[in-house]
Amino acid sequence: MHRFATLARFGFVSLSLALAVAADDKSKKADAKTEPAAKESRAAVQEALAEFNPLVGGWRGVGQPHRNSNKGSWIESADWVWEIKKDRIGLKYTVKDGKHLESGLLTWDPKSKDFVFEATLPDKSQRVYSGTFSGKKLTLQSPADADGSLHQIVITFHSDVRTLVLFQVRPKDQQQFTRVAEVGYTREGTKLAEEGGGGPECIVTGGKGSMSTVYNGKKYYFCCTGCRDAFLDDPDSIIAQAEQKAAKKKEAAAKKGK
Repeated sequence: MHRFATLARFGFVSLSLALAVAADDKSKKADAKTEPAAKESRAAVQEALAEFNPLVGGWRGVGQPHRNSNKGSWIESADWVWEIKKDRIGLKYTVKDGKHLESGLLTWDPKSKDFVFEATLPDKSQRVYSGTFSGKKLTLQSPADADGSLHQIVITFHSDVRTLVLFQVRPKDQQQFTRVAEVGYTREGTKLAEEGGGGPECIVTGGKGSMSTVYNGKKYYFCCTGCRDAFLDDPDSIIAQAEQKAAKKKEAAAKKGK
């Protein structure tokens, strides 16, 4: 009887181990399937956000409630930096002395194909906007507030050194958006993350390299501290991704030349 009980317990333990191994194997297979999809999703997000490489860097801003009037105007500064982490990719927008915005994270939703802006207002409250980019304008709109008001932010690229950020609101009883204020930004210094230009490119985003580091005896360039930090966190993966991107670009150019 004792021997039978021992064998039974042994059989139970063996079955449990077998089930555990099977479950672990199934989990690994599931992870193997989702990992490429996750990488593709991250690549798609980064590619969509590359449209805004020209924003990366520091800006000096003048805010005006009324166009062509200094009444109620103010001075602020802002900085756009890439934020590249394992769980998300975005562009971080930080404002100093702003009247309508303290910070925000611009991302892209692969499912809806919309840009999403998670904003923190000066009173520390949160507001989420979503929208599209067309021409030189990124138009973002929030869901209705409790009182039915809609809020809108329009970012317009005028040139490499000039950007406008317009804040608008549409009360529940109105049909059109009205201006709250507009901030006219001028680029600070010479930080410019744009494609081409003949200079070194950021290995992470392809923007203009304004800083660098040496890894395994080779110099790599970055457009901002966010890209530099992402590289230092996992340089081999970043280099591999850049090489794959360069190979695809070369292949596409070759096909176009035929």
